[in-house]
Amino acid sequence: MKRFTIIVLLFFSTFAWSIPGHAQTPKQKLFIEWEKLNAEVVSLHKQGQYDRAVEVAKKALKITEEKGGLNHPTVALSLNNLALVYKTQGEYEQAEKLYMFSLTLGEVARGPNHPSVATSLNNLAALFLTQGRFEEAEPYYKRALTIKEKALGSEHLSVALSLNNLAELYRLQGRYPLAEPPCKRALAIREKKLGPDHPAVAASLSNLAELYRIQGRYRQAEPLYRRALTIRETIFGPAHPKAIESLNNFAAFYRNQGRYTEAEPLYERLLKMRERILAPDHPAIAATLENLAAIYRKTNRTQTAKIYEKRAAAIRAIKP
Repeated sequence: MKRFTIIVLLFFSTFAWSIPGHAQTPKQKLFIEWEKLNAEVVSLHKQGQYDRAVEVAKKALKITEEKGGLNHPTVALSLNNLALVYKTQGEYEQAEKLYMFSLTLGEVARGPNHPSVATSLNNLAALFLTQGRFEEAEPYYKRALTIKEKALGSEHLSVALSLNNLAELYRLQGRYPLAEPPCKRALAIREKKLGPDHPAVAASLSNLAELYRIQGRYRQAEPLYRRALTIRETIFGPAHPKAIESLNNFAAFYRNQGRYTEAEPLYERLLKMRERILAPDHPAIAATLENLAAIYRKTNRTQTAKIYEKRAAAIRAIKP
């Protein structure tokens, strides 16, 4: 079963650089250069080129510090981007220092209740969450949520993101009664703002289904898993990674309850889909074969189980 999605933002600037027909000022030229560097950081991060991303992020930070001044909003944004790259590399201490500095600068430059401050708080909380520092993460998530509710309104989509993050924190702590209200509220906001069949709604449905499953509330979880799967298959197509993720989660939901008759056709669909889009020796195919083999053994189809187990073992034996 998948974990909730934690939102950590790489920042883009929202400033207007120039007006058509007018010469660019030195500051506008500076910020255009910063914007290009920042976009490059985001691209490199997505590609996994973290060392290069650090270099470019440092360059962007230097430009804004030297020419824009420490209190300019782009400095805080550059610090956040650099911190996120460090976090991705596992350099948590360095990331924390930068996030803290960014938070301080953002509070000075834009005030303690600006939405950008909420994003810095969220990023710090997510860093603590990654390290298992749950008690430290909670007040940052709560403050971020409060800021967003006051600045953006209680039904803003960014509020739903913060609610989702707070729910995940409580889930990881095993504080399930506390996790449910923000999880359900995030779902309600997304349904109202985006419509009942949006991918973000499917994500919230999956989160709530997982929360119910953990507590053994299977009757409440089942329709949510089904609805999330339907949305993703309809929007993305059955071969999309998100649709496959939902299909796998739904199949596992049935198998773990011993509901093999319902789990089997889902795993069979999953196997066909993975065989179609993945390399024949992909570990995910082996995992699906093993899950099907387990079902066949539980339902006294030993010979079929052996065939699937043999296929899975052959894949596992291939060294990457």
